Formats: sequence, structure tokens, C-alpha cells
Amino acid sequence: MGGAVVDDSPPGVPAPDGGWGWAVLFGCFVITGFSYAFPKAVSVFFKELMKEFGIGYSDTAWISSILLAMLYGTGPLCSVCVNRFGCRPVMLVGGVCASLGMVTASFCRSILEVYLTTGVLTGLGLALNFQPSLIMLNRYFSQRRPLANGLAAAGSPVFLCALSPLGQLLQDHYGWRGGFLILGGLLLNCCVCAALMRPLEPARTPGSPEPGPRAPVRRRLLDLSVFRDRGFVIYALAASIMVLGLFVPPVFVVSYAKDLGTPDTQAAFLLTVLGFIDIFARPTAGLIAGLPRVRPYSVYLFSFAMFFNGVADLGGSTATDYGGLAVFCVFFGISYGMVGALQFEVLMAIVGTHKFSSAIGLVLLLEAMAVLVGPPSGGKLLDATHVYQYVFLLAGAEVLCSSLVLLLGSRFCRGHGPGTSGGEAARQEQAPDPTAGVVDAREVEIFLKDQPATNGEATHSPETSV
Repeated sequence: MGGAVVDDSPPGVPAPDGGWGWAVLFGCFVITGFSYAFPKAVSVFFKELMKEFGIGYSDTAWISSILLAMLYGTGPLCSVCVNRFGCRPVMLVGGVCASLGMVTASFCRSILEVYLTTGVLTGLGLALNFQPSLIMLNRYFSQRRPLANGLAAAGSPVFLCALSPLGQLLQDHYGWRGGFLILGGLLLNCCVCAALMRPLEPARTPGSPEPGPRAPVRRRLLDLSVFRDRGFVIYALAASIMVLGLFVPPVFVVSYAKDLGTPDTQAAFLLTVLGFIDIFARPTAGLIAGLPRVRPYSVYLFSFAMFFNGVADLGGSTATDYGGLAVFCVFFGISYGMVGALQFEVLMAIVGTHKFSSAIGLVLLLEAMAVLVGPPSGGKLLDATHVYQYVFLLAGAEVLCSSLVLLLGSRFCRGHGPGTSGGEAARQEQAPDPTAGVVDAREVEIFLKDQPATNGEATHSPETSV
């Protein structure tokens, strides 16, 4: 696409790995919590919505599916907006949209109107907050990026622990309409987080002259050349297959427990269990991924996390009581936390800093096509069979398949030919060496770690992320 003026950070400013970055990390923590926990927490209202509008499981599952599809599918739009207007303005608009969607949904008279308000409008608002917050996080962190990514990703389970029982409490006292209205007010906190995203300023030394205005930087709004990177293609394919089943169990586990005769409040507590385990799994996975001996092989750790998640789904299909579902939520929370902490770190290692903004937008778009199918297909299967075990078996098989695609693709395809993962990024970020061979993912990781001042997000801020 054509060039655009971007709010790039001053050239040569190293990522501080602290300072105001901790405030940015807190804002990203909150945004990540709302973005990922909201589509799951809203499932608490599904039973009431089914009674209100006389619909089935598959119809209500479309609410979560549309929310996730907007979060993922508007990735390229978010990339364009950030590269054109900057992170803070985009996030402020997104916070207003997210809140307005839930407030408007509380007055809806048909399920189609709920799709448009809760699904489309709130989903768009969350998307306009999520991707810019990741970009800002990487502007402030370089060496500590895996840890910062894990801590920010922990916002999802923390908010899930809070929003799920809160949603049940609001439904019991105010009905689903009152609950939607109050949740809409809570989403205005996204605007507060947007205010925390302060652009990096160059360090000033005593007696140094006042810096003059910088010439605007021209860059592409969306860089499609990432599709020439074989590692990126493998990652995008595996991630798209993964999201077919990744979000299905959290959407249906509460209804599963209710159908087993579990009281509503106790059933909603399952998401709290899942989220509580996830809280510790994400920072731990970030710490492990940041270890010098582990970081070059983070793609294989990510593949293991996906495999673990698929096995947990298969195990959950054998649950016949509340205790079995609680055990499933523990193991699912561990594996889900690992996936959440590693997914953007691995993508960053594959494409490098220059192309991350475009890469994440395109990956989210591809995943949106899959996530739009996942929960509704599970609902269709449930409506046809009335057996929750089949839904969990299908989700587990899909996630297991994605782990094999990433593992085998990384083992046999990456590292051969010009499309090697990270090869394009390395050629952009360092001077060309006519005698050098193919650059593999491990060499790229070493390069990114050894030169934080020139390869951190601060140098290429609109084009990079976690």
C-alpha cells in the first residue's frame, strides 16, 4: 500500500526496559484482560439470552465468535490506523467504541441487534486497543520483552477471574440488560489506559540544544512482503488451525457444568479456576522463554504448549461431573497460559522488528476466519448431538493438528532456502554480508538480543510489537 506519515519514536532512542514502561505495561495488562476475557465472560449471559430470544446454543455462540472475529479480523485495519494516526488516538477511539457497543446492546430487542452491538461494535473497540497496546509495550521493552509479554498476557486470566463471577452477579441482580450496561461503563477504562501510552522522548543531556522538529517518516501502511517469509507462512497456518478449537472449551464449559446440574454460581466459578491458573502460567512461560538457552528455541516451546492444550481438551471430554471439569480447567489453564504468553514472542522472533506491525495484523486477519467458525461449529455439533464430549474432542483434535503443523514445518521447512524464518528480518536489520549463508531463527534471536538499542521497538516503533 502507499506510504503514510507515522508517529515514529526518535531514531536511536533505546527501549528503557523500565521507567514509564511499567505504566505502559499496566495499561497493556488491562487492555489484554478486556480483549481476551470479555468474549469468554459474556458466555455467562448465554442462558438468559437463549430464554429472552428463543434461540439455541449455536446462535448464542455467535456473540463470542463475532467478538473474537472482530478482535482478530480487524488486524490490518489496526495496523493501518496506528501507522497513520499513532497508538494513543486509535486507542482512545477504541475505548469509546467498546463501551458504546455494550451500552447499546442493553437496549436490543433481537439477537441480530446484539450481534451488531456486542459483537461488531464492542469487538472493533477492543481491537483498536489491543494491537496498539502491544506495539507500545515493545517500544519500552527490548531485553525484558519476554517477561513483559508474559506479564501483560496475564491480564487475560486476571480479568477472566473477575469478569465471570461479576457477570453472574450482575445478571442475578440486574438481569442481562443491566449487566451489559454496567460492563459497558467498565470498558471506558480503556480510554484511561490509552492516556498512559506516552511516546518515547530522546534523552537530553545538560547543555544540549533543544531538538528541532523531525521530518515525518514515510512507510507502507501494510507490508505484504511478509508472505515471502516461509517461517511466517508456517506460523500463520498453524495459528489459524489452532484458533479453530482454542476458544471453544472456555465458551462451553460453563453451560456444560450447568447441564450436569451444577448451580449457576458454582458453574461460573470454573472460569475463575481456569483464570487463576492462567495468571501464574503466563508470567512463568514468559520467564522460561526469556532464558538465554531457551529463547532461540521458543517456536518449539510454543508447539509444545499447543500440543499440551489439545491433550487437555481430549481429557476434558471424559469429564462426567463438576470435579472432572475443575481438573480439566486446571490443565487447560496451564496450557492456555503458555500459548497466550508465547504466541506474539514467537511471531516477533520470526519476522523481526521491521515487519511486526504488518505481520500481526495479517495473522490476526487469517485467524479471524477460523475463530468465526470455531465456537458456532461447536454449537451446531452440540445442537445436533446434545453431547458436550464431542465438542471437546473436536476442539482438541484441531489444536493437536496445529501443533504438528508448526513442529513439522519448523523442523523440515524453515532453514532451507531464501524463505527461512527470520531471514527477511535479518537482512533488513543488519548490513548485507555477501559471504553469509542462510540466517536461521536462532541467529536472528541472538542478533535481536545483542543489539537492543538498534533493534528495540523504540527504533522502529510503529512497525513492531511484543
